[in-house]
Amino acid sequence: MLKYIARRLWETVPTTLGVLLLTFALFNVVGGSPAEAVLGKNATAESIAAFNHKWGYDKPLFVGEPGHRLDSQFVHFVTDLCRGEFGYSVENQEPVVDVLCRGVGPSLSLTVPILVGSVVIGLMLAMVSAACRGRAADKAVLIASTAFMSINYVVWVLAGQFFLSYKIGLFPVWGYENAFYLVLPVMIGILSSIGTDVRFFRTAILDEIYKPYVLTARAKGLSHGTILVRHVLRNALIPIVTYVSLSIPYLFTGSLLLESFFGIPGLGSVSINAIHSSDMAVVRSVVVLGALLYQFVNLATDLLYAALDPRVRLTR
Repeated sequence: MLKYIARRLWETVPTTLGVLLLTFALFNVVGGSPAEAVLGKNATAESIAAFNHKWGYDKPLFVGEPGHRLDSQFVHFVTDLCRGEFGYSVENQEPVVDVLCRGVGPSLSLTVPILVGSVVIGLMLAMVSAACRGRAADKAVLIASTAFMSINYVVWVLAGQFFLSYKIGLFPVWGYENAFYLVLPVMIGILSSIGTDVRFFRTAILDEIYKPYVLTARAKGLSHGTILVRHVLRNALIPIVTYVSLSIPYLFTGSLLLESFFGIPGLGSVSINAIHSSDMAVVRSVVVLGALLYQFVNLATDLLYAALDPRVRLTR
């Protein structure tokens, strides 16, 4: 197990370097001059030169001058990340780390309940639908999930704010003062994703429910519920874990739409504000953080495969 973890960690090194190189190229080469993005196109040559010198944009991009080959923007970018430094936010006038740390809490308080609620409710409905395949309960779940999938995300937000907040007054429309302000956005997040989750979970369960080991368990006299929970669900968890793991990085990077519509100061709204104000240090840090999270989530998912399915081997 330890050898496998070490090998997987080593395999993430070239991928991470590729992500850092691509991110650096997008924001520092393709994206144009950061000075013009911050100061505006009418900025004087002196102000642009002073900005570039202050933030190191006057250095070579990848390879420094002879005798100082490591004195380049990309090398400083990577070394700063290794030290846990993500740069300085021009818009907020503070280190990017402080901006990110301030936004992680609100983002997690919104996205974690959405993920847990949608997975739990989706699994329950999918198991009922799979157990009653072809009957009225299955058809009702399929119709409802298809209807939920067909409604646009923004429609859920606007309808919830208009009817439940403005007309009835059950929930606040805007703000992040206490946990009650999160009830409506969490409900909307669950409703908007529950349709896709139910259809996927139902398919994964149906792939297992007619296999020979299920027939053997029935022949031994096990109850239908025991077979579904202890045997079918466990074998169906491999694709379900893969599906859920793809959403985990978004727990930290936040929900752009929900945070913007409901005034939640998470990383989603921080990212949108940074894009509008051309604060590229914050946008670049969010992109890099999401890419690194994907790396480690994939590693954790592979390790979880072995715990769920003894047939999975961690050797070559």
